[in-house]
Amino acid sequence: MESNISKYKKDIESLVVRGEKLVYGLYNEFSNEFKDLIQKQDKKTRDIIRNCTFKDKYNAWYNESLALVKQLIPERYEDFISYYKQSKRKDVTFETYTVSDYLIGLVVTRGWGEEVFKPSSIIIKFRQQLSIIESLRERFDSSLYEIKELLQADMFDSELDAAKELNKKGFHRAAGAICGVIIEKHLHQVCITRRISISKKNPAINDYNELLKNNNVIDIPTWRLIQRLGDIRNLCDHNKTEEPTKDDIADLINGTDKIIKTIF
Repeated sequence: MESNISKYKKDIESLVVRGEKLVYGLYNEFSNEFKDLIQKQDKKTRDIIRNCTFKDKYNAWYNESLALVKQLIPERYEDFISYYKQSKRKDVTFETYTVSDYLIGLVVTRGWGEEVFKPSSIIIKFRQQLSIIESLRERFDSSLYEIKELLQADMFDSELDAAKELNKKGFHRAAGAICGVIIEKHLHQVCITRRISISKKNPAINDYNELLKNNNVIDIPTWRLIQRLGDIRNLCDHNKTEEPTKDDIADLINGTDKIIKTIF
């Protein structure tokens, strides 16, 4: 099975290559403005530019990139979004004009129809987004980059496979206990990554759940899901009068998988 580290590296390289083509797409869509620059390129590059587009390819690139930034460099998440959209701006200026404005065809003009600034200014904004994605390469290549979370994700996948096998063979409590440990370890790491102070000496799933909700890391539906998963886990570990069912553990396994892949 391909490791998470290899997968992330491939995803990053794919996004960088696609991002470079999106830059060409902008040159193509603003070909009148960039006519001289395009003419300076060799014939092969000019042909590539003519066949690249931005508007119909950007959204897919943005959605995939945003998910990767959220997972690997959450400290740049808001920056990445701001180049796409600024919800709290007062005026549309050169500084606040974003990619989403260009995608809907927004042009800012003075009273007599003169453009205040060229929509092509979004090339600068997009290049900033692309540079954030490119910076992920360095993080993986640097010996100083902490890859514990990615290695832990590989381990969790293997442990979930073991839990599925135990549940299939009727060892429901054992499978549930494995899931409980995975959830606790993962939520603990999320708190560490987010620099959320953990005051309790031996926190459990519900303790982490409250911390993450109170610090706006998770929403209410996710908080309720984790509560439900914690209840099933407690049924496996503590309640000796009621047996967890195979379906209970299947829900716990699926919920655990969702938690480790969506909360960072």
